[in-house]
Amino acid sequence: MDFFSNPQFQIICQLLLATILGGLVGIEREYQKRAAGIRTHSLVCLGAALFTIVAVEAFKISGDKNTISFDPSRIVSAIVMGIGFIGAGLMIYRRSKVEGLTTAAGIWVVSAIGTAVGIKLYLIAVFTTFLILGVLTIIRILEERFFWNK
Repeated sequence: MDFFSNPQFQIICQLLLATILGGLVGIEREYQKRAAGIRTHSLVCLGAALFTIVAVEAFKISGDKNTISFDPSRIVSAIVMGIGFIGAGLMIYRRSKVEGLTTAAGIWVVSAIGTAVGIKLYLIAVFTTFLILGVLTIIRILEERFFWNK
């Protein structure tokens, strides 16, 4: 059996990709000195990918049997809700302003990247990662230049 065609090796590669993509977003957050940085974003993306992979694989296994009703989309919706809960904990109201919204949104969208990797939408996951980085860097520069200096 060829090592690279082993389904478990392919899953390992998926998990590595998810961890790297989440880490890329985390690097930007780390650079901005946010509490949720490289490790947090990597772990969220990795966890979402793993849950999605497990759901898809479980569906493949149980899909042949009429006795078990299994829907992988339930796992995806649980990821969205669970990460939403974590994101809510990241937000804080301090000195008449809300802090942590961008970090919470970043964690939420990184979980979507992990989910995309988990269902083998690699190009979408990579593209979304670069979109996030664009939003976090380019739009910040535009905000600072046009909105905060007035």
